[in-house]
Amino acid sequence: MNVLNSFPQTPDASLPIDTPLICFSHLRWDFVLQRPQHLMQRFSQDRQVFFFEEFIPTDHHLAYLEIHPFADTSVKAIRPRVPHWWSEAERDRALSRLLDDLILLHGGRRPILWFYTPMMYSFAQHVDAAAVVYDCMDELANFKFAPPQLKDMENALMARADAVFTGGVSLYEAKRDLHDNIHAFPSSVDSHHFRAARNSVADPSDQAKISHPRLGFYGVIDERLDLDLIRAAAAARPDYSFVFLGPIAKISPSDLPRAANIHYLGHKSYADLPSYLAGWDAALMPFALNEATRFISPTKTPEYLAAGRPVVSTKIADVVRTYGDTPGVFFADDADSFVSGCDAALAIALADTSWLEAVDRMLARSSWDATFKSMAMIVDQTAVDPPLPSALLGKNDILVHSERD
Repeated sequence: MNVLNSFPQTPDASLPIDTPLICFSHLRWDFVLQRPQHLMQRFSQDRQVFFFEEFIPTDHHLAYLEIHPFADTSVKAIRPRVPHWWSEAERDRALSRLLDDLILLHGGRRPILWFYTPMMYSFAQHVDAAAVVYDCMDELANFKFAPPQLKDMENALMARADAVFTGGVSLYEAKRDLHDNIHAFPSSVDSHHFRAARNSVADPSDQAKISHPRLGFYGVIDERLDLDLIRAAAAARPDYSFVFLGPIAKISPSDLPRAANIHYLGHKSYADLPSYLAGWDAALMPFALNEATRFISPTKTPEYLAAGRPVVSTKIADVVRTYGDTPGVFFADDADSFVSGCDAALAIALADTSWLEAVDRMLARSSWDATFKSMAMIVDQTAVDPPLPSALLGKNDILVHSERD
């Protein structure tokens, strides 16, 4: 696999700063802070960013937009409200009109359209855009309850997009023949934010009563987690405390493993994560190996490491590829090896911190600032020049961007 760090070149021109960016997302802005929020916050420093979310059914007889500002960012969340009895066709026509109104109300300038979900392309495809970007963070078609038309919409979006980004290398490899201007951008990290967990930090009140050793996970608790694996690990090590932070989605709370040493503390803010991590002895990624996790590249991997916590993970392809030789990262095939990985992680946590030197050198090459700069250059490049022909890259070339770009 060749790594091309010389592209993109700095463009001779760029999109005017008064070009608005409309980001279409299946995730709410204030749900979980991850890739979309990291990138859109940075784009909003130079241009107006609207975060267009999925519609919300309403009892009102008209469709309308709610605009939600937030105190900590200039990004505005756009939340369409649509009568719940309308058909899909009626809803899409209304959303198209509302999108047009949003553009006109803010100067009528040709916007950058940035998609995290292909489903919203159905009502945005008519827009005369300065650039169209598909940031394929996950293979949504493999997720639970995925709409049956999602793949067709993705094909239409790929045909229109000026640039395509993927959230990991495995996803890039699956899609690289579908577009001439496609780039792999694996998970990045705000190291400064998470390094605070390496210092002495007061234990949050709801975690302080939980006994050590503590092994923790944060993120959305859904069908991607291996619940049987969690149940088995907790049973095998009753003296270990297993802590889970995050909202529950697409599964019933009654399906979750329950034991005296398993603790669900609920959804926590991004700002509070370092204080919880500071109270953990090791971090967990007990993902199931299924279609929903086949292409994931979890952002929490570098975040856990930036916090100075050893990591125990199942063998997610992109995690093994990126962190297989990283000190402090342990991989498991089954419940027994996962438990052994927990033991090894706790052992290294009690040793000196020399293993973190290699970790920090690696993390220095994967900041969100660097990822944003590379993405922004590609978007500017596609707006003023034709995309780099795929024939110039070759089948085995992967564009992996870092602070060296």
